[in-house]
Amino acid sequence: MRRPIEVERTTATRAGVAIVLGVLVLLPFGRLAELPVAIGVLVTLVLAVRGRLWAPGDDAQRLVVLLFLAYAVPIALSGFASVAADKTWSTALASLRHLGFALFAVHVLRRPQAQAAVVPAVAAVTLLWILDAWVQYLTGHSIGGAPEAERLSGIFGADNIKLGPVLAALSPFVLLAARARFGRSGLLLAFLLVLVPVLLSGSRAAWLSYALVSVVVAWHETGGSLRRFAPLLVGVGLAFVMAAAGMRFDSSGFQSRIERSLLAVEGTPQALDEAAAGRLSIWRTAIDMIRAHPLTGVGARGFRYDYPEHAAPGDRFVVEGSREGASHAHQIVLEVLSETGIVGLLGWIVGAVAAVRAWRRADRAARARAYAPALALVAMCFPLNTHLAFYSAWWGLFFWWLLALYCAALAAPREPSVRPLPA
Repeated sequence: MRRPIEVERTTATRAGVAIVLGVLVLLPFGRLAELPVAIGVLVTLVLAVRGRLWAPGDDAQRLVVLLFLAYAVPIALSGFASVAADKTWSTALASLRHLGFALFAVHVLRRPQAQAAVVPAVAAVTLLWILDAWVQYLTGHSIGGAPEAERLSGIFGADNIKLGPVLAALSPFVLLAARARFGRSGLLLAFLLVLVPVLLSGSRAAWLSYALVSVVVAWHETGGSLRRFAPLLVGVGLAFVMAAAGMRFDSSGFQSRIERSLLAVEGTPQALDEAAAGRLSIWRTAIDMIRAHPLTGVGARGFRYDYPEHAAPGDRFVVEGSREGASHAHQIVLEVLSETGIVGLLGWIVGAVAAVRAWRRADRAARARAYAPALALVAMCFPLNTHLAFYSAWWGLFFWWLLALYCAALAAPREPSVRPLPA
């Protein structure tokens, strides 16, 4: 009987891993990514009812709950004074799926076979998207169709410009998998393979995120030796410059992004705002919102509805006669403060401290497992950058998917002593 039970456990583990990875696979297709999340939440509820979800003294599960409370409680509190209460309360209710799915991920990824498969599997999916972007660059076609007018859009399609930020966030999985499989030559090839699609995606936030990932990987590769790190850092910088120079002459869209960025050299407020694609106007408006609603903000996802009240006359994001403006603050700290206030910022700080403490308490093996999702989260949340909306359904889901992988990687591996999870 032992062998059939082990086969069942292996099958259940594979099914669980497939559900977790299904979120990533379906991410380019919008709401379809919610299907594996719903399955994971349902399995979590079944496990909880059967008393098989909670493990005494499980630090990973406690971390999931703490991170969720740090994220979701400020959203709920912001609902009481929200400028768009229905939107805020629906966001708070929808955030419950993050808790259920993260607990599911921790549960199914605890077996050594599952943990060992995560980074290579994520890297493989991301690599397919990278190759698809290369095909789009070379031929003008991809799975997602033709590119957007000024940038590569890859599998996400021309009406969904998220290729750059997603590839930059997932790049640690590709780089580390290549390093583990093919050594330093594989790491170098992977770095270049990711670099061109990220640059041609036209997202300057993605450029900065990928530069950050590259610097951290280079530092790790040199063992923290400044003498060895300095020349490698110079090499990374030269690769970015040379690739950018080549793309500037080969892509009119990329050239226009560079020319817009160079407007910042003029130093005038108008030039700086144009170089930042209007972000300065959004940030000034966000700051005014924060001053008006300091404690709990305007309400999660209420930014666009309060924007016209605080925008300067002639603001490009306010359509005449419309009651809406820019959708979010485009910067993580300003988004949190404007939409959930000081309470929200304190929640994020508590969550960040908890995540860092969990890392510091983990042993070397757990840190090695968590390195890729940890670096992805750092690149995604690095505050000296612009960002997509962390309280939105899509980017928030991607953010929590990475958090789930991080918590699961820090969990102590174990062989189940009970029947396999229902699939």
